[in-house]
Amino acid sequence: MSAISLKNLDISYGPRQVVYGVDLEVAEGESFALVGESGSGKSTVLKSIVGLAPDWTGEIRVFGKDRGHGTDRSFSRTCQMVFQDPYGSLHPRKTVDTVLSEPLAVHGLSGRDARVGEVLSLVGLDQRFRYRFPHQLSGGQRQRVAIARALTLEPKVLLLDEPTSALDVSVQAEILNLLKRLRRDQGLTYLLVTHNLPVVSFMCDRMAVMNKGRIVEIAPASTLHTGDFTDDYTRHLYAASGGA
Repeated sequence: MSAISLKNLDISYGPRQVVYGVDLEVAEGESFALVGESGSGKSTVLKSIVGLAPDWTGEIRVFGKDRGHGTDRSFSRTCQMVFQDPYGSLHPRKTVDTVLSEPLAVHGLSGRDARVGEVLSLVGLDQRFRYRFPHQLSGGQRQRVAIARALTLEPKVLLLDEPTSALDVSVQAEILNLLKRLRRDQGLTYLLVTHNLPVVSFMCDRMAVMNKGRIVEIAPASTLHTGDFTDDYTRHLYAASGGA
């Protein structure tokens, strides 16, 4: 079964169309990358799936269920998003405990205390971080909290929007290794947005290349080792990265 299915997806911001005719299938358990330069529409595709870019036409389906426009509480039990900036995505006046407890409270789930401890452990943080505020954490620790928040409701799909680009280089590898382990251990499906081709090579099974709002090529991530791409823009992107 496809975890994510996009068909003829057009996305606009007001009168300006930014994504054109995207067709994409992400298999259950797959790690799939959307790559391209800034402004190519990658993050907008993720936002449309999660309900943050509601002005779209076409079809969005997650595990066979049609995705409506706007927010959908039941959908959040299946799909969650991890944002690029771990500081901006966390409320500065709320403790880690509050941040992680809120999704459970909104959905009326019991066992909140135990679940908060569990997701902290999943992302490699011990209980002493539980009552700290975001400004008391390092960038890597904040992103671990953001990942823990995304995991709280036990979703099957994570949308990852440049999850390491705001972090120090020394921390990026730790977060990528964490995400790779979580995918394996939790049976997750990833749709990852990045401009970093070595990240795709490390994390993903397949990739779609976007240019000016359109997908121009879909290829196995293993193609990054050979450079055997068919589209001129993809070859240019690959050459500019120095290969992966």
